[in-house]
Amino acid sequence: MTNFWDFIVWMLWIYIFMAFLFVLFGIFRDIFRDKDLNGWLKALWIIFLIFIPVLGALIYLVARGRGMAQRNASDLAAAQREQNQYIKSVAGSAQSPSEEIASAGKLLASGAITTEEYEKLKAKALA
Repeated sequence: MTNFWDFIVWMLWIYIFMAFLFVLFGIFRDIFRDKDLNGWLKALWIIFLIFIPVLGALIYLVARGRGMAQRNASDLAAAQREQNQYIKSVAGSAQSPSEEIASAGKLLASGAITTEEYEKLKAKALA
């Protein structure tokens, strides 16, 4: 019976250790991508996290947690913008050039666009 509970306790400690490692690596990543910290402050935080890891991580999260979240959110937003821009550039138009010219001709006939705009759309479709 003690072997089972020993196993459960070991699994709990392993889980806690892995969670702490994720937090620690997230803090290291944040320290190195922060443009506001100079090199000496980065070195000081790293030394603090190496020699007193639990206390250092708690202090870092309390002192710089909000900035850490803001940097993460801005990085995610920038990555999303870049991905959307890439998808738009790769996707292009699903229509063939003749279909694009035909739809532009319909717009010209209905009066929705001018002749000049029609010529631009036609040149774009043929390019």
